[in-house]
Amino acid sequence: MQVERIAIIGARGHTHYVFTGLEKLPRVRVTAVVDAEPVAKFCASHGHQPKLYADWRAMLDEAKPQALVVCGPFEQRAAMTIAALERDIPVFVEKTAALSFDDLEELRATHRAHPSITLSCMMGHRYEPGIHTAAKMIRDGVVGDVRLMNTRKSYKLGKRDALYSQRETYGGTIPWVGSHAIDWILWMSGKPITSVYASQSTAYNESNGTLERSAACLFELADGAIATASLDFFRHPNSPTHGDDWIRVVGTAGTLEARANSVTLINASNDGGTPIDVSCDRQIFVDFIEAIEGVRPPLIDAKQTLALTEACLLARESADTHAVLRRTIGY
Repeated sequence: MQVERIAIIGARGHTHYVFTGLEKLPRVRVTAVVDAEPVAKFCASHGHQPKLYADWRAMLDEAKPQALVVCGPFEQRAAMTIAALERDIPVFVEKTAALSFDDLEELRATHRAHPSITLSCMMGHRYEPGIHTAAKMIRDGVVGDVRLMNTRKSYKLGKRDALYSQRETYGGTIPWVGSHAIDWILWMSGKPITSVYASQSTAYNESNGTLERSAACLFELADGAIATASLDFFRHPNSPTHGDDWIRVVGTAGTLEARANSVTLINASNDGGTPIDVSCDRQIFVDFIEAIEGVRPPLIDAKQTLALTEACLLARESADTHAVLRRTIGY
């Protein structure tokens, strides 16, 4: 099937992945939009002429898109995704795909009933040149067997919309910010999580309700490997960039550090001073469309989308209950 018609629900999150991808896919038209003024503005300036809907279920039934982008209210993402899958519509969904274990299990059951339908979440960091190159190098064995990973996600707090001040509409900093770091751990190490202990704090959150401004997760991985994720909204307003992302991977044959546009490697052939060429020849939304069309599998598929959601929810529960939680979750 060649995709020519897509629909977009909402604009909360990473709709720019879609906009960038659409510029590379001139045949794909946005034909339906729900509750998304920024999306409507993009469409108006790029020659798309979507029908605007107030009700997303009516849109799914009337517009019958060949693919759906879900960037609606966080707490409705799972329901929107489930409804699309039930109609055999592929879904590109903001992360994480569900905010509760009950919603996750319903989503899992729905995908089991429609296993051939493409489902991918918005793990856009996988496509950054440094991150993409680092993952390939690790798979190629340049650091040997992965024994330890440290990941960091630090953002500016800025002025947050009211939705971030309530767990019910936000979901928590571990699933929202931490999802990227947890994905790096599962994806790059190639090892499933076997247990997690996490902690989080709302201190100094500048009257943002229940928003956790800092969090940390300690994961045990298969065969005794260890990984950590450090998460915060304390990046100083004077910092040159909104986010500070960093990954350190320690293996039996070397150590690698990665950022969005760089990789540093120390092993038997590199003392850390030899530059590493970084690149990525893929774009996340184009990947999603090509997966639907059978061109090639996406970098993140339904299995990984659902496993990542489970890992994030388990880490959040650990932080909520101050308990070590044991469960095997892998890609």
